[in-house]
Amino acid sequence: MVTQEYPVSVVCEVVECARSSYYHRPMVVAEQGLQQAIEAVAAAWPRYGYRRVTHQLRREGWTVNHKHVARIMRERGLQVHRKPKRRTTTDSRHAFPRYPNLVEQLEIVRPEQVWVSDVRRVGAYGIPVEDRRG
Repeated sequence: MVTQEYPVSVVCEVVECARSSYYHRPMVVAEQGLQQAIEAVAAAWPRYGYRRVTHQLRREGWTVNHKHVARIMRERGLQVHRKPKRRTTTDSRHAFPRYPNLVEQLEIVRPEQVWVSDVRRVGAYGIPVEDRRG
């Protein structure tokens, strides 16, 4: 019995698949071991995000993609919660004098006796903007 070898391109044409699919060898990653390694790194460094965790895993010998680490961390709830950025509204470190509060000791007896304003920042076109965030 004589066997004839066909080129890969002919076989792939008959089967209707790309040649790259024939040559593709998927990377086998121990998913459970990787998840445990990610959890261990996240427990050791709770402020590490997916980028730092990825680099730490690579230092430990894992061949892993940052997108894979991000997906696992998202699924496991291991994402780092960012502190909200606070907008700086006042620079109190200046050489200008601080004026006393003239209304603090004043006894208010009638409506519209005292008008008080607090402008913390000036918006576009020099229009004062009230800051209600507290």
